[in-house]
Parts: sequence; C-alpha cells; structure tokens
Amino acid sequence: MQKVGFELPGWVPPQAPDVDVLDGRFVRLERLSCDRHGAALFQAYSGHDAVWTYLPVGPFHSSAQYQRWVRENETSTDPYFFAIQDKVSGKWAGVCSFLRITPNAGTIEVGFLTFSPVLQRTPAATEAMFLMMQWAFEAGYRRYEWKCDALNVPSRRAAQRLGFSYEGVFRQAAVVKGRNRDTAWFAVIDREWPALKEAFHVWLSPENFRPDGSQVERLSDLTRLVRANDDPTL
Repeated sequence: MQKVGFELPGWVPPQAPDVDVLDGRFVRLERLSCDRHGAALFQAYSGHDAVWTYLPVGPFHSSAQYQRWVRENETSTDPYFFAIQDKVSGKWAGVCSFLRITPNAGTIEVGFLTFSPVLQRTPAATEAMFLMMQWAFEAGYRRYEWKCDALNVPSRRAAQRLGFSYEGVFRQAAVVKGRNRDTAWFAVIDREWPALKEAFHVWLSPENFRPDGSQVERLSDLTRLVRANDDPTL
C-alpha cells in the first residue's frame, strides 16, 4: 500500500497578513510607512552598513535613497513590511517582514530582518519575533519559516535560539548582489507552537530579568526541547 500524508479535517487556508500593529511589552511593530518611519530608520542604520550584507538591497548612502526604497515598498503585500520600535529607547530601530506568503499551503516566512545596533541582542528584538510568530500561528498557518545565507552564522544562531528547527542547506539557491548564496532553512510547525509559546512567555516575563537586566533563563535552553533538529554547524 502506498503511504500518504495525514489528513487535515476541517483545515481552512488562513488569511494573508492584514495587521497594522503588533504591540508588546518591549516593542511595537507598525506597518512600514515612509512618512512615519523612513527618516528615523535611515538614521538608525547610518554608519552600520553591515546590516545590509546578506540582504538583496542596501546599503543606502543617503536618507533620500533609503526613503525612496521605503516608499516603493510600504504598500507591498509580499513581503509585508513592519517597522520596529524599541520601547525602551522610543526609537524606530529596525524592519522585519512576512514573505513568501502561501495561504493555500499554510506556509509563511519571516525575513528581511534589518536590526540596527539599538535593537540587536535585546529583549525587544526577541519579542518582535515572538509577536510575528504568534500572529502567524493564531491566523492558522501550519509552517513558519526562517531562511538565511548559509554563511550568516549570527542568523543561523538566532533561528535556533528562537526555536526554529534546522532543515538543511539548499546549495546555490540564489545569486545575491552578484555572489552565490547557499541558503540555510529552518522552520517551526504548528504542533510545536504551544510549547514554544510557553517558552517565550517564560523568557519574556518580568521575573526572568534581574535588576541589572540580565536574564535568569536563556531562551535557547527553553526552546531546546521543542526543536526537532539542531544546526550541526553551531
């Protein structure tokens, strides 16, 4: 007898993203707007060209150039862009997006992560990723993906820390800025989400941070039991 995949009784394809704001304790995500965010984001990225190394665009060398790119992309539905505000500093400090949105398959990806130094390695950055993942699974998506240049070790580490399971490397998957790109694939699936959501709640709770801001529990320790496969390169 031929084997087939398990049935999905009652499953209905989810809606495409239509949310304007995702608000948390440390961070606020707003649908990207040139008028509201463009100038502040350019200032946040200024002098930090490394944030663009693995992205298909940038670096931008003038505010006008960057704001033109934001204007051209602020109404895009795929990628679906957000600006990220760090509530501690009050600054608009990064951009993220949903992309490769395929409701009929129940799959969605998080990407185009452009975190300025203000946002990098902060609870706000982690909470931004949690809020996006939460929206996706609560909307009914079955698979939430993270893909990055295989040479981007910090991104691979971040994916694993956030609970994404390693799924392999697609060799010569793309040409980016005239260079070869091998792409590392990671994903979370819906049956992993309840345990992963609990891990995020524990990590983001006020009780998990000491008076000096240091963490009691590491998120990577909390997500270790949820991940199906770890990245062997890390």
